[in-house]
Amino acid sequence: MPRAPARTAGRAAAAARPSPKAAVVPPARTARPSHKPFSGMWWLRMSVMGLIWGAAFFAAVLLWFTHDMPRPDQALNHSRRPAAAILANDGSLLATQGDMFGEVLRLRDMPAFLPAALLSIEDRRFREHVGLDPFGVARAVYANLTAGDVVQGGSTLTQQLAKNLFLSAERSTRRKVQEALLALWLEHRFSKDQLLEIYLNRVYLGGGAYGMDAAARLFFGVSARRVTIWQAAMLAGLPQAPSRTNPRTNPEAAMQRATEVLRAMVETGAITDAQRTQAIAEMRLPTRPGSGGGWFADWVMETVATRMPQLTDVMVRATLDPRWQSAAETRLRALIEREGDRANVAQGAVVVLDANSGAVRAMVGGRDYRRSPFNRVTDARRQPGSSFKPVYYLAALERGASPGSTVSDAPLRRGGWSPGNGRYRSRGEITLEDALAASVNTAAVRVMDLAGGPQGARAMATRLGIQARWPANGSLALGTGELTLLELAGAYAPMVNGGRRVVPHGIRQVVSDGRTQPYAPPAPEQVVGGESAAGMRRMLQAVVARGSGRAANFPGLVIGGKTGTTQDFKDAWFIGFLGSGENTVIIGIWLGNDHGEPMEEVMGGTLPARLFREIVEATR
Repeated sequence: MPRAPARTAGRAAAAARPSPKAAVVPPARTARPSHKPFSGMWWLRMSVMGLIWGAAFFAAVLLWFTHDMPRPDQALNHSRRPAAAILANDGSLLATQGDMFGEVLRLRDMPAFLPAALLSIEDRRFREHVGLDPFGVARAVYANLTAGDVVQGGSTLTQQLAKNLFLSAERSTRRKVQEALLALWLEHRFSKDQLLEIYLNRVYLGGGAYGMDAAARLFFGVSARRVTIWQAAMLAGLPQAPSRTNPRTNPEAAMQRATEVLRAMVETGAITDAQRTQAIAEMRLPTRPGSGGGWFADWVMETVATRMPQLTDVMVRATLDPRWQSAAETRLRALIEREGDRANVAQGAVVVLDANSGAVRAMVGGRDYRRSPFNRVTDARRQPGSSFKPVYYLAALERGASPGSTVSDAPLRRGGWSPGNGRYRSRGEITLEDALAASVNTAAVRVMDLAGGPQGARAMATRLGIQARWPANGSLALGTGELTLLELAGAYAPMVNGGRRVVPHGIRQVVSDGRTQPYAPPAPEQVVGGESAAGMRRMLQAVVARGSGRAANFPGLVIGGKTGTTQDFKDAWFIGFLGSGENTVIIGIWLGNDHGEPMEEVMGGTLPARLFREIVEATR
């Protein structure tokens, strides 16, 4: 029997048995993940997730801090209030309104000690830091802790610039973060010199002045190109507290701060100690602004706004003369302080006019502008009393009378009205010159008859520039209408300048956006004959030489004028002139009380005439 199948079966069985080598190989198993808690892959995944969530959180925080932050490129084109600067006739700054900007200066245009003063007191590491200065913050913290008060700030000049250009004065974490981000942007966008120039030209320094040039002109009357060391120190000390160290409103604090800046300049080597000593010796209290300029400035700006409403920034070259303004302002205040309680006088007003052009040289609208900006020169309408008499005396001269013509001073009655003459004793017939000099009321009524009656008096008043409502009866002879001091003073101009009516004005020139705008007051107009005007001038001189205005006389000077007193001593006036020819000025004065309370027998020939003389004396 064949054996092949058996061998085949044996091989199969042998193949089915595992070999010794195969027996040691473990059977195949399914792979399972590792359970080690701190494997590299886990750390990687956690790091990526942390970065993603951290970035999201940072973005959210950043968005919260910056969502209302202005765009720096747009904020550089800032908006501001329209500015007005009013210059007196000598070029000095009289007043400002709105935001005042000076000339844009480069570093090379300024004395080197001006930017050096700023860096010495505000940011000594300006050239080294990148907009933020941790060392400066640490130094400020140490100084404040040592002093027990906030004596030093940690903000860099760039941070201050960012705040001034783009942000409000709000004190908050959000504002500080925005300030830091904007400071970094500024450092990236501009060079250090450019940043310093922007700061010097744009920083707010008080009084409406932005930039060193505007502040130098406002506080010292010079350009920043020409400031001295002590002036530079005073300007550099302003950014920290512009209101508290304003040289015009708080000169003592300004000088104290300037002394600190000078000491810092020595420490940084900007100046020597000898220069510091000299600067302190030269430092002086800036002149406090006069209050009278306020009334004049308001009047001028109202004129500009009315006649030129389309203008924005303007510079007004005005007619005001600081010498006359100072004299009128100080002497009026001194008189009221000296005599006010005794005479029951609380207010007054003074205006000084050029008799040939109508240019206003001085305007004092009251005792104190800060307490009462109401302008009693231009806005208060009051009865002029006898100071109105020259108006119709002039009309009588035009109708053929002369200063030597005679008129009766005897008592008279018109209907139920009879004017009195006070202590004057009738002499019968007197000349018009004597009647005006002594201010005789009965004679004045008869002079008004020579002038054509009330109608003739009103017509002459209109020709002289007075716009007022007048009574239609004989009481007009005693000045019972109402007018302003400016109107009455202007009406006297034709009486002393040869007969030419002038329009009182305060503007010589208006400059807007670098261009001179057309502005010219009406030219003087001949409204009265020269001979009549000369006769009136002669009679006004007689009033001062030997009449009711003798208290206004000043030896060696040509002076004339007329007194005026209203019923119950409610108003006292003196309208006078000084000089001759082209040098003639008119000085108008009113004294009284705002609500018409009677004064204690104050007449035009007493305090007002004395005030006229004192103002003239102060200008000699």
